[in-house]
Amino acid sequence: MQHEPSGATDAEIASHTSPARARLELFVVGLGALVVSLAQSLLIPVLGELPQDLHTSASTISWLLTSTLLVAAVSVPIMGRLGDMFGKRLLLLVAVGALVVGSLLTAVTSNVGLLIAGRAIQGASSAAIPLGISLLAGLLPRERVGSAVALISAMLGVGGALGLPLAGFVAERADFHALFWITAAVGAVAFLGILTIVPESPNRSGGRVDMVGAVILAAGLVALLLPLSQSSSWGWDSPRVWGLLALSALLIVLFGWTQTRIADPLVDLKALRRKPIILANLASILFGFALFASFIGTAAYVEAPEQSGYGFGSSLLVGGLAMLPGGLMMLVFSPVAARLIARRGGPQTLAIGAVAVALGFAGRMSVHDHLWQVIVGSTVIGIGTGIGYAALPSIINANTPVHELGSANGLNSLFRSLGSSLASAIGGSLLAGSVIHLGAFALPSLTAYRELFALCGIAAVLAALVALAIPHRRTV
Repeated sequence: MQHEPSGATDAEIASHTSPARARLELFVVGLGALVVSLAQSLLIPVLGELPQDLHTSASTISWLLTSTLLVAAVSVPIMGRLGDMFGKRLLLLVAVGALVVGSLLTAVTSNVGLLIAGRAIQGASSAAIPLGISLLAGLLPRERVGSAVALISAMLGVGGALGLPLAGFVAERADFHALFWITAAVGAVAFLGILTIVPESPNRSGGRVDMVGAVILAAGLVALLLPLSQSSSWGWDSPRVWGLLALSALLIVLFGWTQTRIADPLVDLKALRRKPIILANLASILFGFALFASFIGTAAYVEAPEQSGYGFGSSLLVGGLAMLPGGLMMLVFSPVAARLIARRGGPQTLAIGAVAVALGFAGRMSVHDHLWQVIVGSTVIGIGTGIGYAALPSIINANTPVHELGSANGLNSLFRSLGSSLASAIGGSLLAGSVIHLGAFALPSLTAYRELFALCGIAAVLAALVALAIPHRRTV
């Protein structure tokens, strides 16, 4: 049975949230979101060196990313629902605490099994961003919510863009364990800040935890995302890939059936059937696809040797720095996005962001003779993604009761992760399907990169069309 939210009015919120206090709350929640996003991308630049350093195979090392992805996919929607039921601040602390514990474990060991376990624990921290958005949306005065949500959303790209050059810098000067000491320290500061500064949201629904639904959903998501993440090593003709995809379809149908027959469902399917929510989640898949493809198509692109016909022979550090301007522009443009949302609404703002992403990928396809041109194209993509990521939670919040925000934003984040997983699987197949050979090395061809960028541009155009079909509501 769903309970009515306790519902704090703007006047009640303002009585204990001064402007200075609101800025401090936003800072510590934003710091938590930043370090969680940072942790997700830190290992990407150093993956190639880890098999030799840890004396294991590349397929085993890939589980350092896969374990994080799978746990994140399972934990984000479940922790979002638990946040609605028992308190968004409480579950935000659990998420940031998982980052600290996972980081400490990975910082003190070189055992591959323990490293994978630590990365899996870190995966639970992915819920921090949708939980932070939902907490601030119900806690801050209404006039501050738009800019706060835009800033927290921007951390998705900022953390990823910062993680790549940071990892490159550390890889050239220290052992990879230093990366995890950094996330552990920053995560601990964010945890203490949230614990001591941020109050609990007054909007809680209560109810019982649907354990059966949680298990079925977890199994369905693992069966869906595991073959996508391992498709490059297993091959698309592998029975395991198609067997798991078929199993995921059955489990997701079973999950939907169970959710219509219990009093306290894990996912409110009636809410998911609202047209704005359906279209916003579809746009999230498309945006998640475009952003992740930009990551895999920039650092490795500029690090490729000049003989490839497109690369610049850059170092790990320079390859990461090529992503940095795009990430910083996501941060710079977050207040711009908030003003656009206030004036034009979330759907039109989402469409503007999608068009910018499409233009950025068009530039990446056609203009790439100099490093600065690649950086400009990636920066335009970052600006568009930042605007789009700010608009998506505003659409979710405008069409969701405040006591369901955690679940709704968690599911939206899950759809974005699904888009990233599709980008990894499809993009990896495209890049592996057309290669050039330079001595003992095989690199993706320029044609393969152009095909990937074209696919991303098409995804961005589709996201714009989806956005324009979303009904506009100004109220939160």
